[in-house]
Amino acid sequence: MESGPVIGVYGEVSSLPTPVSAHVGEEQLPEARLYTVTAEWIQSDLVRGSRLRYAQRWTLIADSNNHKNIRTVLPSGPCTSVSGELLSGFSPIKSLRAVIRETGSHQLLEIWDCHGLRKCLNLTVLNIHGRVYDDAQFGCLSWSECENKLLYIAEKSRNPLTERQDKESAPREVQTITNKRTQTQKWSRSSLRGGLVSKQDRSVYREDWGEALADRSVPVICVVDLNSGAVSVLQGVPLDVSPGQALWAPGSQSVFFVGWYHEPFRLGLRFCSNRRSALFKLGLNGHCECLSGDNLSVSCPRLSPDGSALIYLQGKVFGPHSQCLGLQQVPRARVWWNVNCAQLDLKSGRTSTLLDVVSRARPGEFAGVYEALPSGCWSADSQRVVFSSACRNWKVKASVRHTRAQPSWKSSFTPPSGFQDLFMVDRRSKKVTSLSDNFCDPSGGFGCWKLLTVQRDLMIVCCSSPSTPPTLMVGFLPSAGEAVIWRTLQRPASTFDFHWKTLDVTPPPEEDHKQYGSAPISMLKLSAFLSHEAGLDFGAVLVKPAHHLCDGRVPLVVFIHGGPHSQFPAEWNCTTAGLVQLGFAVLMVNYRGSTGFGQDSILSLIGQIGSQDVKDVQRAVLTALQSDTTLDPKRLAVIGGSHGGFLSCHLLGQYPEVYKVCAARNPVINAATLLGTSDIVDWRYSSAGFQFSYDNIPTAETLASMLEKSPITHAAQIRAPVLLMLGGKDRRVSPHQGLELYKVLKSRGSPVRLLWFPEDGHSLSRVDTQTDCFLNTVLWLHQHL
Repeated sequence: MESGPVIGVYGEVSSLPTPVSAHVGEEQLPEARLYTVTAEWIQSDLVRGSRLRYAQRWTLIADSNNHKNIRTVLPSGPCTSVSGELLSGFSPIKSLRAVIRETGSHQLLEIWDCHGLRKCLNLTVLNIHGRVYDDAQFGCLSWSECENKLLYIAEKSRNPLTERQDKESAPREVQTITNKRTQTQKWSRSSLRGGLVSKQDRSVYREDWGEALADRSVPVICVVDLNSGAVSVLQGVPLDVSPGQALWAPGSQSVFFVGWYHEPFRLGLRFCSNRRSALFKLGLNGHCECLSGDNLSVSCPRLSPDGSALIYLQGKVFGPHSQCLGLQQVPRARVWWNVNCAQLDLKSGRTSTLLDVVSRARPGEFAGVYEALPSGCWSADSQRVVFSSACRNWKVKASVRHTRAQPSWKSSFTPPSGFQDLFMVDRRSKKVTSLSDNFCDPSGGFGCWKLLTVQRDLMIVCCSSPSTPPTLMVGFLPSAGEAVIWRTLQRPASTFDFHWKTLDVTPPPEEDHKQYGSAPISMLKLSAFLSHEAGLDFGAVLVKPAHHLCDGRVPLVVFIHGGPHSQFPAEWNCTTAGLVQLGFAVLMVNYRGSTGFGQDSILSLIGQIGSQDVKDVQRAVLTALQSDTTLDPKRLAVIGGSHGGFLSCHLLGQYPEVYKVCAARNPVINAATLLGTSDIVDWRYSSAGFQFSYDNIPTAETLASMLEKSPITHAAQIRAPVLLMLGGKDRRVSPHQGLELYKVLKSRGSPVRLLWFPEDGHSLSRVDTQTDCFLNTVLWLHQHL
């Protein structure tokens, strides 16, 4: 196989855009109501070796007296590039647009209205704080109700003069930047002030928040007064807390924020929902109050449109790095700030649970919340919350209508594993309803529904499947007893003729988990319990070409997700699509411990890595081979990254006769040697079945157990050729993990090839790196299968 066709296929599947955010505007006319939908997309460009961001706008015309009846969708205008924008947000009333833009080494705050650029501040020149945070963990850009103030998170200034002024709570009056000369003069003065940093402290170690957050250390909450141009850093945040995800409280005299405790030292935050944190309320006068309980993890605070309630996600600290989360709500009595006495009214109303953690979902029931809430998730009446979540065994009970040429009907199928659904929960009844349009067998429709936003009761959703790239859909929230009428705004430029299906896999009795192997009989019928349907099961998604490229059976690539507490939804995946387009079948396995199957499944993997998960993948492979005779059992490959690479290498050593070739990205090879180099040392203890404490000192027992669970112990049995792809700046799994296996295999004469990407981290996410990895993986598989 030549590299040219491989690059061509990858360019085709990877360049298809994905919507990442959306906004809804509304205008009432005498004879109609207009809705303006603006969606932002991201698209990989292999020529530039970068990702482009662009915006696209549609106008929806609805009846004046029935706004849910969309009469016409006008064609969208040309796409507009928004590359360089770090954060953006629309004001609630006048639809002003705030943008934090990066231009060279400077960060600018821009305010746009219908007449053009209204105001611009050079935040870098002002030197009041460091760089603005634009990540999903800390970042935010929030408008006040009066639309005169903006809120965001930035790195604390290391300038001694600025720090002293912050302590004195003195907001600095700033001038709107109008010309390059003014910028240069102010920059020179700020650089001079920055030179006052003590030489003694220049080399002091500064902790950071780990993988992909290496430039985040001490975040601060910043407020811009758009009338005066004053920028200030809010005071009063507890010294042992790092703030993020901030938003204005009703009245704009205080802010809500999530605070992560960083003492005695910081742990990696990305992909970890188990960090000790709390929900705080901070007044502009510096008074700070904690609203949530102690020793919990919280995230995603979202205020209802009428200001009557605040919701947020809540989970446990340590243990699984990602978990099933509870949805909490804070009623009005704790949301509103009493300006007169400057204190919270805590006498009436308590924080309550809207959705609890689901230990194990009964067949046909909601499986829990596993993902972050979008910024827009409330209904207009503040009584319903909409969100997406991984799920399985969810039965759609409501009738569903679609605007395509199909009759109305009632859906009652049960989506299998790997499904991602769209849900709505009513605050009063706490009833959960599925809103997705699964009007037929899921393999013929969408396997994944992701909510981008819901505003003015109009939902903007990204839908996809393994054969259908991202599609933009809209639909109004239904009234009681009604169905959602979905409209397609943007179809993908192309779809693919792939066959895909989901597999439900039940481990045999000898592979059941001792503690979680059987659900209580009270949860299940006795017949199901006796027939072994009560244990934890798992699933997989099988994708293959609709037409064979050549005679004979199809080689199977076993694709294993990392985490381990994540999931392969039945969604568009450009790696899978590229492999299938080139003639491979792909099996994406969601072993026990994956999200979407309940908290019991997640907890079952603790202390069982290298054993339970390995057997699950092998069991899924056997199930796929038995269910589809077109798959070639003699041509099996295995690929995966992080924990997926860990399992890939385990399978090579534990089943050396089964797998013929492997490609692993940043794999965990030796958990014992990884202990001191990973940014999530807590997970290294938890995964092996040990309790974590900040003052843990490794013992011989701990290290021996970690080594026993590692692929390196089976390295002598590996016969298959191994391709390793490593990121030189990986903070989660040190690249020395892959190097350790590379040296062992090379010393034994085993075929091994190593690709080193010095500027990449754990995800190997640079566009040119992903292209290089795909090309080398395909050529490696083709060579050895």
